[in-house]
Amino acid sequence: MSGSLPEPTQGDTNDLHLPQPSSSEGGSAVADDKVEDKIQDKDHDWEHDPANPMNWSPIKKWITTILVSLYTFVTPLASSIMAPGLPYVAVKYDIANPTVLSLTLSIFLLSFAIGPLFAGPLSEVYGRQWVLHIGNLFFLVFNLGCALSPNTVTLLVFRFLAGFAAAPPIACGPGVVSDLFAKHERASALALFSVGPLIGPAVGPAIGGFIAESAGVEYVFYVIVAISAVAAILGIFLVRETYAPIIRLRLDNLVSDPEKPATRYPALPHGMGKWAYLWLNLKRPVILLTRSLICFMLSLYMALSSIYYLMFATFPDLFSNVYHFSIGIGGLAYIGLGLGFVASSVFGARFSDKMYKYLTAKNGGKGNPEMRVPGLVFGSFFVPVGLFWYGWSAQAELHYMMPITGTAIFGFGIMLNFLHIQLYLVDAFTFAASAIAASSTFRSFLGFAFPLFGEQMYAALGYGGGNSLLAGLSILIGIPFPIWIYYAGERLRANNSLTRR
Repeated sequence: MSGSLPEPTQGDTNDLHLPQPSSSEGGSAVADDKVEDKIQDKDHDWEHDPANPMNWSPIKKWITTILVSLYTFVTPLASSIMAPGLPYVAVKYDIANPTVLSLTLSIFLLSFAIGPLFAGPLSEVYGRQWVLHIGNLFFLVFNLGCALSPNTVTLLVFRFLAGFAAAPPIACGPGVVSDLFAKHERASALALFSVGPLIGPAVGPAIGGFIAESAGVEYVFYVIVAISAVAAILGIFLVRETYAPIIRLRLDNLVSDPEKPATRYPALPHGMGKWAYLWLNLKRPVILLTRSLICFMLSLYMALSSIYYLMFATFPDLFSNVYHFSIGIGGLAYIGLGLGFVASSVFGARFSDKMYKYLTAKNGGKGNPEMRVPGLVFGSFFVPVGLFWYGWSAQAELHYMMPITGTAIFGFGIMLNFLHIQLYLVDAFTFAASAIAASSTFRSFLGFAFPLFGEQMYAALGYGGGNSLLAGLSILIGIPFPIWIYYAGERLRANNSLTRR
């Protein structure tokens, strides 16, 4: 996102955009022209200003992206790192109810679903930088609370709070990418960023099993605290503000009349109080979900990626009881998902950038978000294949590499879908962080709910039948939907005032 916040078009009644003060009656047309020329000159100067994040050096851009990806790696890591150690959690806290035991894992995702609704809009009011830093510091403290929890209730409370504090990187990260990179080079950066939120839940169990088995389940939280501390030290010193309206506001305040009070908020309308302005921004993700069909449908589709949290909840039973892995070795079964995510990140970035450039050139040099959809169509075929492969090889108790291979295929498809949906949302919506926050809410809510009924579903249907049900759902929604959005997306966006012009 470059430049200042867009002004609403005449007659736009949507309350996502900020109301503009009306000009006084009898105003001079010449004066209005001069004001407009001055604004255009400032915008032109900003496009070439070294302070504009789009004009930062490539090294500075990539360092920022890597550090934000580190923030985004450690928070989802915490969501799943205790999964292989759930039997130890049951023993330590004397938990006999399997639903309560699953809740200690998935309650993190309940607050993780709520947090982006606040973090995304706040980053568009106060900027990305300190929303990211403060969220990470609170996340560190709450995970320390998890490690020191004396009982189940305390553990659940701190897990809930940790999930809420984990939200800023997920909500702000794609916005940071859109702040730094032009559309034609955005896919590679967003692919690097997306490795964090997807590979984190796969790497977590791989190391969590060994830690819980050898040192105790509380030490999985100490590992999270240590990584968060490293991320905080590096991030606070190296990550700078990337949100253009905030940077321009700070620069304007530096050169303004020292006797004039500094403005603290970008484009704060005349007569609007700071609390009203804050509320206007906080409700934006909910409005995007309820008033933009395309945002709602993409968010629902992205929620399918939460299926892999259901896999996390069933891996310990499958690889302990069927393949007789120890808890530590059982954690390595999650590596298949991680390899699928990494392979998809490398392939998806190159594929998406090349496809976008090709379709843009074919369209006379004009790009649009629908040019991200071919990658989504491609990825949608891998998800059901991976689910069928994983489910029926586990059902038949084939060699353990067979279900692990199925999870790798599934991970490849999920990552492609995740990447291209985020690219579409960032390209399509003016307020990228709010759009990503809206989509993250659906995904995390389902990630919270799936493990709670996963054990019962697999007990009734078996691994083959249960995963076939999920595969059928992914075919029903995942195959026709991208094709529909490819043809209907431009028309839907044209009729909605919330999208980029």
